[in-house]
Amino acid sequence: MLLLMSSEKVSCLIIGSGPAGYTAAIYASRAGLSPVLYTGGQPGGQLTITTEVENYPGYPEGVQGPQMMIDFENQARRFGADIRYGLATKVDFSDPTLHKVWIDDNTLIESPSVIIATGASAKWLGLESEQRLNGYGVSACAVCDGFFFRNQVVAIVGGGDTACEEASYLSKLCKKVYMIVRREELRASQVMQNRVKSTPNIEILWNSETEEILGEQGVTGAKLKNVKTGESYSIDVTGFFVAIGHQPNTEIFKDFINMDNAGYIQTIKGSTKTNVEGVFACGDAQDNIYRQAITAAGSGCMAALDAERYLTEKGLH
Repeated sequence: MLLLMSSEKVSCLIIGSGPAGYTAAIYASRAGLSPVLYTGGQPGGQLTITTEVENYPGYPEGVQGPQMMIDFENQARRFGADIRYGLATKVDFSDPTLHKVWIDDNTLIESPSVIIATGASAKWLGLESEQRLNGYGVSACAVCDGFFFRNQVVAIVGGGDTACEEASYLSKLCKKVYMIVRREELRASQVMQNRVKSTPNIEILWNSETEEILGEQGVTGAKLKNVKTGESYSIDVTGFFVAIGHQPNTEIFKDFINMDNAGYIQTIKGSTKTNVEGVFACGDAQDNIYRQAITAAGSGCMAALDAERYLTEKGLH
């Protein structure tokens, strides 16, 4: 049986539904662009696997990550954004006047302006306990969640710049920070290595890998293994941070959009414009430095404003 693909033309298409995507939808809707937003495979993005968010302005008592994304979505809907469930699976940006995006391989959306807000996903160790305790002591963002572990003992996995930066950040809040490093050396820049090694309450556990994160309702410790001797041992911690990198969700754009070696979309300085006219990128898909909800939302605003100006210049709005 032959399945016919549906197709539709829209003025502004937003791909992704984290703080960047929803903020872009709010601004694009208020500008009269009638945006259509597809949520992607994880509606709400990384904040939906976060528990308490205390560092976003406007929530003086804090807010649960999933609830924050519901608030963002409801605000976008209030101004008329057409929010749909679906995953962008293929794009064709070869025609600069009308971009093509396929949703779930069976719906073709054509639009003169596309805002990419597909975000990035944290790389995980792949442990069952890691996923089970995610948000209950396990985190991939020390800046987001370190505050909850003030004066406690925590562990962080990784040996690169990000791990060192987050270990340094945690050392200012926590009683003790274990760095779990699989090799005999750090991959971080020399200045970051020196900073970590000179911090009294950071202890580096060399040649170690995590076998299991311990705890039922929350993290109580971690079972580690020395990769040289094969010996297993445990440490007592109440927080466990994973800092082995992030993977931007940009694979489907690689044939058309300029990216760095890690896959982050490169935008023209001072804007959200990409190398393809009418295609804009915001949020963690193009930000490998800050990766915060507030910075993602800010760049989502920029992308909507850039899209509005582009469409106006082209006489399409």
